[in-house]
Amino acid sequence: MFLLSKIFWLVAQPLSLAFFAVLAGLLMTAAGLRRSGVAFGLLGALVLFVSLFTTSGSYFLQMLEDHFPRPTVPPATLSCVIVLGGAFENEVMASRGGIEFNQAADRFIETAMLAKRYPQARILISGGDGSFSGAYDGDAKASEAFFATFGIGPERLIREEQSRTTFENARNTEALLTANSLANCALVTSAFHMPRSVGLFRKLGLEVTPWPTDYRTSGTVTPGFDFTQPSLNAQLATTAVREWIGLAAYYFGGRTDSLLPGVSPPNASPR
Repeated sequence: MFLLSKIFWLVAQPLSLAFFAVLAGLLMTAAGLRRSGVAFGLLGALVLFVSLFTTSGSYFLQMLEDHFPRPTVPPATLSCVIVLGGAFENEVMASRGGIEFNQAADRFIETAMLAKRYPQARILISGGDGSFSGAYDGDAKASEAFFATFGIGPERLIREEQSRTTFENARNTEALLTANSLANCALVTSAFHMPRSVGLFRKLGLEVTPWPTDYRTSGTVTPGFDFTQPSLNAQLATTAVREWIGLAAYYFGGRTDSLLPGVSPPNASPR
């Protein structure tokens, strides 16, 4: 399933869809199916235009980022902070050493701040190697050096090093929380990724305090054209499409109870 989802996403992301639509249009035209060829070519051009020159990606990403606000009043206590991986450039670190982050670095910066605010809380890092090859350290292992830099010792860390997807993050984390008798946890991940993550945790009977970070939008985006930053627009559109597809796939696959989980938790016994 992991490899299948990776291959599917290589094709399903907007720029790939635009390319394959244009390619199909050219092949159909060459085969004498001119009308179908033109239709596919126009479809590819439309997908490309929407991705590059509109705020559609930002707008739909913003919808996800706004769904779970950060607590206005921080919890008085926390027994653990769960951070989902996906922030370290593990392939780069394997060849160059040091600590290298990608755009999701805020997940671990925010976690370090929470670790200082709640000195009794354990830090559970969930993240294995999500690459095709599986040849690199995952975020759970790579993060130990990062936390040590901030004086957060390994005795506070719980490392979950096997997960490659958000579903595996939640499932494997549940087992570790049970084994360590931990509850009353904050969940740290990118704001756009929080709805899917909370939905998975709730399906497993785990109530967490959402602590979103790594915002990619301003919070004031409206639908419209934007010719000033096509590469950024395409990047945000790709992230938005991926996350909405993930939400739909997990919901229709029975891994979550709703497409978008409610902000207020349902009446369930937290574990």
